[in-house]
Amino acid sequence: MNYYKFTPLLKTLIWGTESWQVSGVPGSETMCDGQSVNELVKTLKGRLIGEANYRRFGDEFPLLIKFIDAHQNLSIQVHPNDETAHRQGKPHGKTEMWYVMESATDAMLYNGLRQQITPEQYKEMVENDTICDALAQYMVKDGDCFFIPAGRIHAIGAGCYLAEIQQTSDVTYRIYDYNRRDKDGNPRQLHTNEAAESIDYTVLDDYQTHYTPRKNEGSILIECPYFNTAVYDLTEPMTIDYSELDSFVALIGIKGEGLLTVDGEEVTLRAGETILIPATVQEVNVEGTVKFLETYVISAS
Repeated sequence: MNYYKFTPLLKTLIWGTESWQVSGVPGSETMCDGQSVNELVKTLKGRLIGEANYRRFGDEFPLLIKFIDAHQNLSIQVHPNDETAHRQGKPHGKTEMWYVMESATDAMLYNGLRQQITPEQYKEMVENDTICDALAQYMVKDGDCFFIPAGRIHAIGAGCYLAEIQQTSDVTYRIYDYNRRDKDGNPRQLHTNEAAESIDYTVLDDYQTHYTPRKNEGSILIECPYFNTAVYDLTEPMTIDYSELDSFVALIGIKGEGLLTVDGEEVTLRAGETILIPATVQEVNVEGTVKFLETYVISAS
């Protein structure tokens, strides 16, 4: 096949909903025509994800792609990097990114530290409910982008609707949860010590990813060892050349509707959908008024 459109996994959580678009996380693998994404990787190998990627990741699809709809604030959290995750007995760390879509007018999120704190101060602020005071807060709107490398404290706020692209990992260390209780009335578990081992205490002036939006061409958002992501906002037909790319490509529908011709095979991409393009595809022609994210992984040969 020249493309795969997986059935999303819908997850209802205490704070809202997640739609897992493409996932190779064990126990939460997305399916297409009776096969999971990891089964497709195992069968097609480098023809699906790219030869260098297959040598690097093996039979596991390397990205988890979600839509997140936050009705309440998510917990303040952090993810370990690969090295820390391995030391803690986890298979992968988690570096991720957010692309904000049409959200509530008062939607906000936290990303990074706005002041220098020590590990000792971190634990004190968690205990006395003031950890949010140390975090950089952003009011967000459609088109905003944020990179969250492993180790950076962050949280999605109520009213946010966004696309999340991340390493294939479900390792989340909950630092603070507003003293909420679970469905059984028990305090939600915190992972204060594991988080303390994972936090990067570096303070930056700005944690938002700034880019120049362009019509009818790709605008690069993120380039990192785990994924490269661009956004396209098209009103005119466009042909995207993938002949030199040794990677799968995931096209994530953000707004509108487009007709894709993938090496001669047609498929529609709508807002809220994700299409996986194998590494063997040479080009994709896009027609229609459509906005989408393009993400792939470049591994060293």
